[in-house]
Amino acid sequence: MNRKTLVLPAVAGLLAPVLVACGGSSGSGSHSAIVIGTTDRFEEAEGTPAPFDPAAAYDIASWNVIHSTFQTLLRLPRSGTDPVPDAATKCTFSDRKNEQYRCTLRSDLKFSSGRPVTVKDVKFSIDRVLGINFSNGPASLLANIDRVETPNDHEVVFQLKTPDATFPQKLATPAAAIVDSGAYAKDKLNKGFDAVGSGPYKLKTEEKDGRLTKAVLSRNTDYQGAVKTQNDKIELRFFDDSESMEKALKDGDIDVMNRSLDPGQIGPLSNASDKGVKLTDSPGQEIGYLVFNTDDPAVKPKAVRQAVAQLVDRQALTRDGYDRTADPLYSMVPSGITGHQTSFYNQYQDPSADKARTLLRSAGVSTPVKFTISYSSGHYGPAQAKAYQALAKQLNASGLFDVQLQDIKWSQYRSDAAKGMFQAYGMGWFPDFPDPDNFIAPFFGKDNFLHSPYRNAKLEALVPQSRQVAQRDAATKYFQQAQDMIADEVPVLPLWQSKQYIATRDNITGAEWALNACSELQMWELGGA
Repeated sequence: MNRKTLVLPAVAGLLAPVLVACGGSSGSGSHSAIVIGTTDRFEEAEGTPAPFDPAAAYDIASWNVIHSTFQTLLRLPRSGTDPVPDAATKCTFSDRKNEQYRCTLRSDLKFSSGRPVTVKDVKFSIDRVLGINFSNGPASLLANIDRVETPNDHEVVFQLKTPDATFPQKLATPAAAIVDSGAYAKDKLNKGFDAVGSGPYKLKTEEKDGRLTKAVLSRNTDYQGAVKTQNDKIELRFFDDSESMEKALKDGDIDVMNRSLDPGQIGPLSNASDKGVKLTDSPGQEIGYLVFNTDDPAVKPKAVRQAVAQLVDRQALTRDGYDRTADPLYSMVPSGITGHQTSFYNQYQDPSADKARTLLRSAGVSTPVKFTISYSSGHYGPAQAKAYQALAKQLNASGLFDVQLQDIKWSQYRSDAAKGMFQAYGMGWFPDFPDPDNFIAPFFGKDNFLHSPYRNAKLEALVPQSRQVAQRDAATKYFQQAQDMIADEVPVLPLWQSKQYIATRDNITGAEWALNACSELQMWELGGA
C-alpha cells in the first residue's frame, strides 16, 4: 500500500512479540465514544475520487476506515502471519500448485444496508475491483485472479493465473473487501464517503465542499467475524497540524493521536504523564524511498542514479529529518522482514563524493546534473520535507548535482506522479501484507503501482518463482537477488524505515494492540473511554 502510500508496515511471526500482525482481536466494549485525532484529510479529488471505495482506496488512512467497516474473507490475526477466517468459516488451497483457492462463506451475514451477504457479493466485489482497475487503486493485488466462481450458495472459488502462495494474505487486505452489490455500481466508483459493508462498525459522515468534516463509527451489532470490539463508538476528529492535535490530547479533548505525529513530538509526549498522556511505541515496517522517472533525460542514465545512491547519507537524513525516530534503510525489504539484506550498503558503502564523481565521469555525464525532487509534506508530514531538504543539501554540496525541491498537494501528487510529471519523487509504503513479496512486486513490472517505466525482465521473473514456494522462508533467495538488482540499477532508492507510535490519554486501554504490523490503526482494540 502506498499500501498502501506513505509511511510504515510489517511481517508477522518474524517480528518482535510487541508488534501486532495486520489483523483482529478479542474482548468486550466500552460505552463512550473514543475520540481519535488525525491530520489525515479525506477529500474527493482526481487522485482520490472515492476515499472509502475498496476499488479505489490504496492508502493507510483510507484502509484504516475500510478495514473497520467492511469484511474480507480472511483477516490477519493479532499476532502471527497466517490469516484467519472473518467473513469465511474456512479457506484453503484445493490443489498442490497453489492455483485454486476455495472459501466457505459464513451464513447470516448482513450489510449495513440490511441486505444479506452472499457469495454473489463476494464475486461482484472482486470482479468490480479488477474491472474498474483504478489507476491509483489496489487492483494489482488481485491481478493474478483468472476468474471467481460460485459453485453453490456457500462457496467461492478463486482460479489463479499462476501459483501464488501469498494469495491468502492478499484476500485479507481491503482490496478484497466485500461490498453490497445493491449499493455499488459494477463499473464505476462510489462517489462520496459512504461505506456499505458488513464490518465491525457502521460509518456515518458529514462533508463540506468534497471534504470529510466528521466521521463516526458505531459498533455493528450484526457483525460476525474475527474481530471483537472493545468499544461501542469511535469518532474521528480532524486537525490541520500535529501541534494542535497534541494540544487537544493534553487538554483531554481527544483520547488518541496517531497520524501524523511529528518526530519532534515523540520526546515530549513520552514524558507527558503529568498531562495524563502515555506514549506507546513498537517496531514498524513503514519505509520511505525516492522514485526515479527512468524515462526522464536527467535521471535516465544509470550512473546518475548510482551517483545519488553513492552520495546519500542516511544517518544524517534520519537524524535531521526524523529526529532518530526512523532508522537508515539500505533495501526495499525492511529490517524485520524475512529476506532483508543491506544491498545498498553492500554496493555503495559509506557516502563518497569521489566515488560518485568517478561513476559520472566513466559514463560521460556532465556535471552538475540538474533535476527536481518532488514530495508531499501535507500527506507525509513536515519530517519528510526536512529529510528531503537535507538530501538535496547533501547532493548539491558534492558539486555534482543541482537539485531543486517542490512540495505538491497530495490531492494532485499521486495523479501527477502516475502521469510521469516528476523527475524524482518521495514516497512511503505501508505493507499490504507481511511478506517480502509486498516490498518488491508492487513496484516492478508492466502494471506496477508507481506507473514507473522501469523494466527488468530478470527481476520481474523472480516474483512468480518465489510465489510457488509455500514455505516463505525458503523463498528468501529470490528476494535477496531482487534486492541486489535494485541496488545496482537504482530505479528506486530506499532511505529510511520508521518506527510507529500512538499517544493516548492514560485511561485508554489497548494501545499496545492498536497499531498492527502494517501500521493500520485497529480502532476496535481501544477501550476505556
